[in-house]
Amino acid sequence: MRTHPLTPASEEEIAAVVADAASTATPLEILGGGTRRGMGRPVQAATTLDLSRHAGITAYNPAELVMSAKAGTPLRLIEDELDRNGQMLTFEPMDHRPVLGSDGEPTIGGVFAANVSGPRRLTAGAARDSLLGVRFVNGRGEIIKSGGRVMKNVTGLDLVKLMAGSWGTLGVLSEVTFKVLPKPETTATLVVSGLNDAEAAAAMAAAMALPVEVSSAAHLPVSVVNRFLGGKLDWEPVTLLRLEGLSQSVLVRKDKLATAMAAFGDSRLLNAQESAAIWREVRDVMPFAEHRAKPLWRVSVAPSAGHQLVAALRLNTGVDAFYDWQGGLVWLQMEQDVEDEMIRTFIARLGGGHATLVRAAEPVRASVQVFENEPAALGALSARIRQAIDPAGIFNPGRMAPAA
Repeated sequence: MRTHPLTPASEEEIAAVVADAASTATPLEILGGGTRRGMGRPVQAATTLDLSRHAGITAYNPAELVMSAKAGTPLRLIEDELDRNGQMLTFEPMDHRPVLGSDGEPTIGGVFAANVSGPRRLTAGAARDSLLGVRFVNGRGEIIKSGGRVMKNVTGLDLVKLMAGSWGTLGVLSEVTFKVLPKPETTATLVVSGLNDAEAAAAMAAAMALPVEVSSAAHLPVSVVNRFLGGKLDWEPVTLLRLEGLSQSVLVRKDKLATAMAAFGDSRLLNAQESAAIWREVRDVMPFAEHRAKPLWRVSVAPSAGHQLVAALRLNTGVDAFYDWQGGLVWLQMEQDVEDEMIRTFIARLGGGHATLVRAAEPVRASVQVFENEPAALGALSARIRQAIDPAGIFNPGRMAPAA
């Protein structure tokens, strides 16, 4: 049974909790806002370490384009402060609450621990690419600052990049330092209508090759298009191409992009309000937020392979899908079964990629491979790193473990 959560309010208190847990080999579930608690394999832990009281922005000078914050700081507070200064997180982190049905507040530590990124990741990079520094508590209860201390057996490894995407299995993030950028003056989205999945992949590839700086590219097949913007889009597939920047520049680039896309189909421009809304809905996978009992996969493949994967799956099972990242990120909602072996078999045939089971019932997540298997050599290295940083194996045990 789980005990009442521990809620340290300082880095020193976090370290004391971890040191005590390590001394008794007590496993800990590391929790920020709890909004992604239902992702990954079920954590095998008796005690929850809740970081929600360890919150607050610790350093921010807008002129330097850098912010530091305690890990439990709500993402909303980070974004509000940046917005007041005309700045933003470039990687556009997804809010998982709609598809998971969770509540609470996403935290900045959770964003980086899960390496959460949205549509602009295509050109701006992932969350880890914005992360400049970390402070964390290792499995011995020691406070570590990236770059300021060399740890035995992991010399030469980038601890900042290791912590991003580790899902709390390497250490307890206590503070993160990250870069930010000015918000674009103008955003415009060109909507190309009527393309099937293969045609959309070709159109997006052509758009990304143009010297017009498309920042995001997504395709919404006819099966999902009426679930965006409250059904205001045409009842036919649409391909979305986003331009951002100075107003005059966007105006010129928009005309060049529209001229080039005329070879693929009719196009129109969304207004600023519609543009902001539709990219939020793409980011948060809103078409698949209604039927939460259906398994949901996040698949990363080569942009040219995304539509081929969906076509192969549709011949063999019930699936709904849409595409982000120029077709390289495929969101798959399965009709009934999780179909993990089938999905990974087709991914391998198409040249490889990564599949993460974002949503499924807990018994299912306990029995299948939720995250992508690491190659043997990389898996052995990961095990050595975890042994060096968390020798007692107390952090989020089981969350990223291979299926039995």
